[in-house]
Amino acid sequence: MLKRIQNTENVCDIRTGAELRIAEASFPAPFQSGLEYSSPARGTWNIVHTGMLIPQAHEIFVCAAGCLRGVVLTAAEMDASERFSTVAVRERDLLEGDMEDLIIEGVTDVIEKLTRAGRRPPAILVYTSCVHHFSGCDIEAAYAALRERFPDIDFTDCYMNPIMRKSGLTPDQIMRSRLYSLLKPRPIAPKAIAILGNDLPTDEESELVRVIRSAGWTLHEITSCRSYAEYQRMAEAALYVSYYPAAKAGADALAARLGGRHLYLPFSYSCSEIAANLDALCRAIGAPTPDHAAKTAECRKALAETRAMIGDTPIAIDYTAVPRPLGLARLLLENGFRVTRVYADSFSGEEKADFDYLRQACPDLLVTATVHAKMRFASEREGGCLAIGQKAAYFENTDHFVNVVEGGGMYGYEAIVKTCALMREAYLEPKPMRELVQIKGQGCGCCL
Repeated sequence: MLKRIQNTENVCDIRTGAELRIAEASFPAPFQSGLEYSSPARGTWNIVHTGMLIPQAHEIFVCAAGCLRGVVLTAAEMDASERFSTVAVRERDLLEGDMEDLIIEGVTDVIEKLTRAGRRPPAILVYTSCVHHFSGCDIEAAYAALRERFPDIDFTDCYMNPIMRKSGLTPDQIMRSRLYSLLKPRPIAPKAIAILGNDLPTDEESELVRVIRSAGWTLHEITSCRSYAEYQRMAEAALYVSYYPAAKAGADALAARLGGRHLYLPFSYSCSEIAANLDALCRAIGAPTPDHAAKTAECRKALAETRAMIGDTPIAIDYTAVPRPLGLARLLLENGFRVTRVYADSFSGEEKADFDYLRQACPDLLVTATVHAKMRFASEREGGCLAIGQKAAYFENTDHFVNVVEGGGMYGYEAIVKTCALMREAYLEPKPMRELVQIKGQGCGCCL
């Protein structure tokens, strides 16, 4: 019989190293990097989910067998195994120095098998791994050979490389940029616009979409493309719009390559910033400016109704739910809510103003890590909290939570109103947290 002999009384105290008051936190990285813990909250998308957004494209991972386990399971959970293949890197490939040949011949073998099965793809995403960089593999030569061998197929480079996590563009930024690397130049349509960089479709009820459609512009978004030809039509856009922070770098690169204009309208919970963003969009496309006063009043009404319902219930927010957790915390605190904790391992530069405000106005607000090794015991808390985000729900051990990832496709004033509605729903209707958070890639069509 197994017996737990570890004294958890001290270990469960996560205050040292993994949690601190925001008044004591440094920006943008409040915690020291070290041994990391991964919670069972899996709703965020990964590189497999995101790559599948390119319709009819096929993913090929060229990695060591141990690294392939997780991505293989992701494809299976998505019920997308027919769009996914692997080429295993073995020790002899590394020692014999034939890494380039392995990529070329491995991908060739996959293409030939797909062709015989009548499923020859128009595009292939090849994912290499850290071992290729450690070994000095000439990846560009491998791609050149593949393009020469298969001129009817578009290839792009993708990466499953943990050494990219701490410097330069993050893996998330790189993956979102690769989504549009296959777009080919075509004549620009003067009234076509493309929203870039989102895993989830932008809410049709958001002011962003309403303004675009009411001005008579054609709207493209990768989440609505159903064929590779339809995906290629995104290149006709005269204006590219992004609002998710990780999408900005890729949108800048696409605009520079294809000649369009990129307008970055960052996701925000500040009514003044939302107004400025929408005004910028209206100027760019020649649309009338929305009634900001009426929309702000609608937000205040929704916040007041939600505050009246949930009262002083403690609220925890995590970074997987929204791109600006500090911005949401500030909005709620300014409107009388009892926000007690924000779960985040670091903050984006866009949150500096909210960070500075909260340090002064709410110095006791707790900032808690999600990957610190001590967090493996955090879910032993008693619950009783309303959580916004899966990681917050898991660590707070609560079934009362807003189950969204990456902003849920919400934007603008509508994001504030809908977040309030989701908070009221979470307060009134508990859901099976431990069952829901373990499903990968919320909204990607997981078959589980």
